Amino acid sequence: MTPDLLPALPEILLAVGVLALLMIGVFAGERSTSLITGLSIALLVAAGLVLILSPAEGVTFSGAFVSDPFARYAKVLVLIGSSIAIIMSIGYARAQKFERFEYPILVVTATLGMLMMISANDLIAVYLGLELQSLSLYVIAAINRDSTRATEAGLKYFVLGALSSGMLLYGASLVYGFTGTTTFAGIAETLQGGEVSLGLTFGLVFLIAGLAFKISAVPFHMWTPDVYEGAPTPVTAFFAAAPKVAAMALFVRVVIDPFAPITADWQQILSFIAIASMLLGAFAAIGQTNIKRLMAYSSIGHMGFALVGLAAGNEAGVRGVLIYVAIYLAMTLGAFACILAMRRREGMVYEISDLAGLSRTHPVMAFALAMILFSLAGIPPLAGFFAKFYVFLAAIDAGLYVLAVIGVLASVVGAFYYLRIVKVMYFDEPAEGFERMPAELRVVLGVSGAFVLLFAVIAGPIGAAAERAAGTFF
Repeated sequence: MTPDLLPALPEILLAVGVLALLMIGVFAGERSTSLITGLSIALLVAAGLVLILSPAEGVTFSGAFVSDPFARYAKVLVLIGSSIAIIMSIGYARAQKFERFEYPILVVTATLGMLMMISANDLIAVYLGLELQSLSLYVIAAINRDSTRATEAGLKYFVLGALSSGMLLYGASLVYGFTGTTTFAGIAETLQGGEVSLGLTFGLVFLIAGLAFKISAVPFHMWTPDVYEGAPTPVTAFFAAAPKVAAMALFVRVVIDPFAPITADWQQILSFIAIASMLLGAFAAIGQTNIKRLMAYSSIGHMGFALVGLAAGNEAGVRGVLIYVAIYLAMTLGAFACILAMRRREGMVYEISDLAGLSRTHPVMAFALAMILFSLAGIPPLAGFFAKFYVFLAAIDAGLYVLAVIGVLASVVGAFYYLRIVKVMYFDEPAEGFERMPAELRVVLGVSGAFVLLFAVIAGPIGAAAERAAGTFF
């Protein structure tokens, strides 16, 4: 029996494209870097068009791979995040003598792994997608071989990532042992039948631990600040965007689909992880002076807020998570466009104090960054406010009042360190100005700033798409 390949067409396109790009790179050498970068972006755009224009739905590969509205929504976000991450790296790579043809190829390989994760309908498929993504990310983190900090970041990420993969695999084997199946439908059917054994609960805990590492939720967040700070900035921008969306989508599918009959069991675990992530993200960022480390703690906090929606375990919660990751992607890419533009004659700078007086030296960049920071803090009527509003509303609907209240309080604390950066930009004495912002970063910042400012106007189509995607499970 040959499997129906149509639902997996975007993945097949990326896999064949990556092999072709690798051949070009191997035979043409470093001369081909700009050609491969352009072709990689074209390949991701082509996969996105296939996804949107030929929405083949269904289950294939003996039930291991599923294509549905939820997968399509998350995949479109991942493809947008990955292609923008490659675009944002062009100027940096040229200036830092960092051009390697392997970089865009590894980003596409990681993206292929992410798409497989999102469509996984079986525990073995989950592991395959996750490892394809992770192995590419470990290499990308350490791709700047001349930098000891980048090498250290890659090594830390690899060691802790291997540990988390082991935990995930151990959890999957326990679930298989106690249910007799690895398919999501089979697990759900088994759980419907009777009470949950202790072994299965352990399996679920290990499974959630492995997934929590991938979204850098507390207490599996240890790698995030060091890797964000040590890796080259375009790599950090990529890590903060697409892989987070893919891992959160996988998290949603794994807990909502096979483990729906035991929602009460995983609700407690997710509530704890969400509270710990929100609080650590809020308080640990206060003392940071390096903007990349601050963005790492900010990302931990935001994943905690997204988990509030997932902990609700209802349709409104999943819709809230999907809207949250779309807004988070736009805000993060905009913020990193500004961080990549923090360049002086002597090179890149990353201290928050280097942004002093930016409103006078680069008024447009200062305004756009201020809007993105206000949005990250969740101040209305910007996009970040709606992101938090939907997940808190879902938590209240599910009766998780304590979780919602802690989330609101963590938002207030988090607003402090975002507003501190705005204060530095607008009220401190100007530092030396930055060099002219490359055109690609200006475009990314402009689109991100417009999205954050005008979200209330364009919220309808995004909300409708998220609702359709959330309806997949309910």
